[in-house]
Amino acid sequence: MFEVFDQAQLYVDQNNIQLIDLKFCDLWGRWHHLTVPASQFTPAIMEQGIGFDGSAVGLKSVKAGDMVLVPDLDTGVIDPFWEAPTLSFICSTLEADTHQIFTNDPRNIAIRAEAYLKQTGIADRSLWGPEFEFYIFDEVAFENAVNRSAYRLESDEADWNSAVGGHGHYIPLHGGYHAIPPKDQLYNLRSEMTLTLEAIGVPVKYHHHEVGGPGQSEIETPMMGLVAAGDATMLVKYVSKMTAHLHGKTVTFMPKPLYGEAGSGMHFHQHLFKGAQNIFYDAQGYGCMSQEALYYIGGLLKHGAALLALTNPSTNSYRRLVPGFEAPVNAFFSLGNRSAAVRIPKYANQPDTARLEFRPPDATCNVYLALAGQLLAGLDGIRNKIDPTVHGFGPIDANIFAWTDAQRSSIHKLPASMREAMEALENDHEFLLAGDIFSPEIIQQWINYKMEAEYYQVRNRPHPYEMSLYFDV
Repeated sequence: MFEVFDQAQLYVDQNNIQLIDLKFCDLWGRWHHLTVPASQFTPAIMEQGIGFDGSAVGLKSVKAGDMVLVPDLDTGVIDPFWEAPTLSFICSTLEADTHQIFTNDPRNIAIRAEAYLKQTGIADRSLWGPEFEFYIFDEVAFENAVNRSAYRLESDEADWNSAVGGHGHYIPLHGGYHAIPPKDQLYNLRSEMTLTLEAIGVPVKYHHHEVGGPGQSEIETPMMGLVAAGDATMLVKYVSKMTAHLHGKTVTFMPKPLYGEAGSGMHFHQHLFKGAQNIFYDAQGYGCMSQEALYYIGGLLKHGAALLALTNPSTNSYRRLVPGFEAPVNAFFSLGNRSAAVRIPKYANQPDTARLEFRPPDATCNVYLALAGQLLAGLDGIRNKIDPTVHGFGPIDANIFAWTDAQRSSIHKLPASMREAMEALENDHEFLLAGDIFSPEIIQQWINYKMEAEYYQVRNRPHPYEMSLYFDV
């Protein structure tokens, strides 16, 4: 929105802006913010920043937690949810003493990954198109205590409400794909989300009801740069949650909130450009993919197990990545096959549109780390000429669910648990160290936290279904 501070300050003065909101991402992918009155929006904020405790959000140790926030002027937007006129910025984090860029800040990692691409000479920009699947519920309740554990989700669209009586236009399980009103009761809410996103500069390709009957929705954006895609992802999550909240509903991006119903992924469409040329395009190639694109696919799939530690870093991720649904559980590529880890869209077959889609990821990732990780895996494939066919990754265009067990055993498997993904990352992370994008320290911190604070905390708790299975033993 702004190129220099003077432009931003003039906008604040001319538009009666009363507050400046500073948003930043923690290591685990959640946004935080602090707010200053407009009177404090002076050139000093760009030079000295605003102090905060980095140890509280996973960025620093307690003994050296002091950090500062400096707004990225280009990200300025009017926050649409504040009562007082508020100008919002996404921030960079700096060291408090030297005011140097903090290298382990997730957004700074994404910025370095984008710069590294240019340094390689392979391409000078990457374009990304995340797909945002999420559930909109009317009510949520959950409890975890020593002697009880429970959750309950409610949706006015769900056919489990049909016996109660009402409008009669309920959506059955797996029956929500592109449902039309009156079955689709969320179209106005999604439209409001879409218009709000467009108003703050996030373009939207379309929105629709997704497969999940009880409130699953999708918003998709056009292709954009890597850091821009990360920023857009944070804004989509913020706007969708806030819009639903204003209407007495709630949004979750959990991969698998409902048993037996479609999960929510965050597929990433991606391709590389050198100047105006899409280096992934070859009219004579498989799926119009160039040799560079195939090597890129080879990198994604060779490092796929480790990559899932960044793109699918929650225990709930692996409730979605199970056989029998569209979510991919095997490391292969294909033309148009939605159960493949890498799908080449059949409709993206022109010089400017040819691309691939990495389908395992979900929105529990830190999007900046997930984007950087995918790019580095793909670039490693190009640099080392990793041929996906030679390495046994396909292409496979058959319906593998119709194969015998012996046939399916020949396909490389993706991790089936968060523990498997973290172990894979521990054993395969050299590709992330290229260009000093990731540091060994942040990779180890990520693995340690995810295992101790999440994996073991879930593993060590009795599961409610175990009461049905074993209580009377």
